[in-house]
Amino acid sequence: MQQAKFSCKENQVEFLNNYKNYGFKDKSAMVREALNRLREELESQKLKESADLYAETYVEDSELKVLTDSAAQGWPE
Repeated sequence: MQQAKFSCKENQVEFLNNYKNYGFKDKSAMVREALNRLREELESQKLKESADLYAETYVEDSELKVLTDSAAQGWPE
């Protein structure tokens, strides 16, 4: 496993030092979990923003509505 060096504020170091209280075997496991959760949250946010943009485009573009409606004809609801 690769290692990375980074700096933390004092309160963040104190939080990391309590890794056992949160059920982690070591500080590295806690940081890995935090990074995984942050990545998932950022990806989810990006997906939501993309969906919002598509929804906005659909509302504003009458040709797209017609095309989408015609493609959806015959599909079960």
